[in-house]
Amino acid sequence: MTVFTSTGPRSLDDPGFSEHFLRLVGDGDEWGAVEAVTDLLDAGVAPQRVMLDLIAPTQGRIGELWAANEWSIAREHAATAISERVLAAVAARTPVRPTRGRITVACVDGEWHALPVRILAETLRLDGWRVDFLGANVPGPHLVTHLHQTGPDAVALSCMITARLPRAHAAITACRSVGVPVITGGRGFGPDGRWAHRLGADAWAAGADDAVTRLAHHWPPAPTDPYETAFLGDEEYTHVSRNRGVLVRTAMENLRAAYPPAADYDQRRHDATAEDLSQITDFLAAALYVGDDLVFTDFIGWTRAVLDARGVPPTALQAGLHLLRDQLHDFPAATAVLDTGLLKAG
Repeated sequence: MTVFTSTGPRSLDDPGFSEHFLRLVGDGDEWGAVEAVTDLLDAGVAPQRVMLDLIAPTQGRIGELWAANEWSIAREHAATAISERVLAAVAARTPVRPTRGRITVACVDGEWHALPVRILAETLRLDGWRVDFLGANVPGPHLVTHLHQTGPDAVALSCMITARLPRAHAAITACRSVGVPVITGGRGFGPDGRWAHRLGADAWAAGADDAVTRLAHHWPPAPTDPYETAFLGDEEYTHVSRNRGVLVRTAMENLRAAYPPAADYDQRRHDATAEDLSQITDFLAAALYVGDDLVFTDFIGWTRAVLDARGVPPTALQAGLHLLRDQLHDFPAATAVLDTGLLKAG
């Protein structure tokens, strides 16, 4: 029988515990959420389990609830902040003296989802690594400067959004060019890490526990030429990425011409549409960069689900894709990718 205290069920194996913890973070109850994980640690639950089997899946649920329009972006941000505080509480309870090498852990430039990689940093620390956690959105030049200053044995790079793959590639190449091998993770690198290998990463890990195992038993990798995979992208990728602002601005102008603003014109809706078009353009560029339509169609499928949850008809997404396609009719690869996106949006 599960024992209930003021913090709810005390067993991580209890099916109600994860829902109980989700309610705590969703209600903004930082004290209760910290007490819940403290009870688990006091009961002998390994801190790795608390992080990987509770905090990480809960964060995934938080994202799903926002995507389904059940939680507002404000509630999602507040819950994420509490998850970060809970993770800090676990880390404070589990000091470990470094016994392995030194590793730098960071999100690639433009990547703001820092909690997953912070969990990775803490699991590596528990395994004996000396960890330099650089957090979210680390520009490539600053990352390389840090490597020169600290001389780590490895870099762990996280990318959760496929639109950031070109920047991830630049970071991977820069790290390897100064002699530091790179292990990558995050769903932004695609199913089974397929794009991580294309971008020249030395290794890819499916999760924090997999990364710990790879770094403990299969590291360092055999050195290879860092520039062998350093050059991707072509004329079409260059055109789309360099003309991103023009493409979005022209699309908005054409949209306004086709559908003149009504008396109840909403500037916020206009700004949201421009932001959506900017994201579509970014994902199109990333698909062209790695030469895989899946980068784009996965994003369009996700966007379609998010818009459906908010009552936005699929014709709105289709219209945006057409507005971009009309401007790129002289670029066969880009139009082909947009055509696959239109099928997914329908």
